[in-house]
Amino acid sequence: MYAAKNKAAGKKYKWADVEVKERYKFFGLLLYTSLVSLPNIQDYWRENTVTSVPFPATVMPRDRFRALLWNIHPSDPEDDQTNDKKKGTPAYDKLFRIKPLMDDILSACQAHYHPRKELAVDERMVATKAKTGMTQYMKDKPTKWGIKLFVLADSSNGYTINFNVYAGKTHTRMVHGLSYDAVMNLIRPSYLGTGYHVYMDNFYTSPQLFLDLASIKFGACGTYRENRKGCPAGRENALTRKSERGAVRWIREGPLLFVKWMDTREVSICSTVHPAVSGEVVKRRVKDKDGCWAVKNIPCPTPVIAYNKHMGGVDLSDQLIQYYSTHRRTAHWYRTLFLHLVDIATTNAYILHCEISASKQVKHMSHKDFQTELLSQLCGVDHAGIPCKRSTDHIPVAIAKVTDASMKATHGRRICQQCHLLDKRSLTPWKCKSCDVPLCLIVDRNCFEEWHK
Repeated sequence: MYAAKNKAAGKKYKWADVEVKERYKFFGLLLYTSLVSLPNIQDYWRENTVTSVPFPATVMPRDRFRALLWNIHPSDPEDDQTNDKKKGTPAYDKLFRIKPLMDDILSACQAHYHPRKELAVDERMVATKAKTGMTQYMKDKPTKWGIKLFVLADSSNGYTINFNVYAGKTHTRMVHGLSYDAVMNLIRPSYLGTGYHVYMDNFYTSPQLFLDLASIKFGACGTYRENRKGCPAGRENALTRKSERGAVRWIREGPLLFVKWMDTREVSICSTVHPAVSGEVVKRRVKDKDGCWAVKNIPCPTPVIAYNKHMGGVDLSDQLIQYYSTHRRTAHWYRTLFLHLVDIATTNAYILHCEISASKQVKHMSHKDFQTELLSQLCGVDHAGIPCKRSTDHIPVAIAKVTDASMKATHGRRICQQCHLLDKRSLTPWKCKSCDVPLCLIVDRNCFEEWHK
């Protein structure tokens, strides 16, 4: 529909409706671009240069691939116009163009995997500098400009469980703030159940959030800012810069445990699931009185140990996505998100492969080998690039409309043009399609097969 709209607007390129096999090949070539990096899409079809690669041209013509990429549009163009008329009102949806695909990906992420106990909440940036009204700047992130996603991930393997795209300020008033709403929208007891431990940084942590999570039987742990409402401040025995390394201060208020620990600097953490101290230690390299460096065991609070162990779920997910990302500069922001959704799908698929392999006690493929196998199957080729038939290419279908069971085996039989099998009752001269040798008066399939051997 979007291609028809562009053609009516005067865009000059050839277009034909997309078939299922062709769509598979398109996704396969997208994964190929993540494995073999070239500056431009055109370079994958460029010939007679030192950087030429032969594979893409064997799968799909360049112009066809570019036409598909230009016309990717997950929503109905007519509905887009209706939504655009609502700009400036609460009914306007900034994510309307990507939402149909995003909802499908979210459903798939949650349908095929149930996470372990420890979960992590953090931000993820999808790189773009387009003027979308949603583009954010985060100086502490490796990708500083982009579209921000709030992500819930499994801390053990980085599986992306849920995510929300931050679309900017909304017309509806937030009671507890953006960080509170971001976490509560990611946590869905109807899907997850209860009993999970959620880890987060000081952007999200607040006493109100932790109390509300505890009320729905979710544990929480995270660093906090002292200026947050409800956090203890101004204690007489508070830590100072002169406090000894490993010094601990803690206070409990109902289910909330607030802990301060002196490392190279003061660390403040809040938890509803941990004791203050359980005897854990961490190794630190410190200078003794003689000026010599030595490794010593420093007492460490239990929430800090757990936070350091389980907070990196989203970071692990980001690393896996960045290894083989299909991200490229595009003319429209929703295509940037489209490519990121492809990365989420393929990365989660690889994590599922690792989990299934572990359950079967077999060695899993490397990330690169998995991507190679996936793109080979999507493109319909083997690892050498030789085309191979899909198992679903030839499926028998009923051609006889009879109700008598005794007649179903003989009524309406035909010659299969793909498998070269001959009807037993046929007396018509016929040529073998593989070797072009005439076969006359062959009346039995077994005779034909033995002769052809």
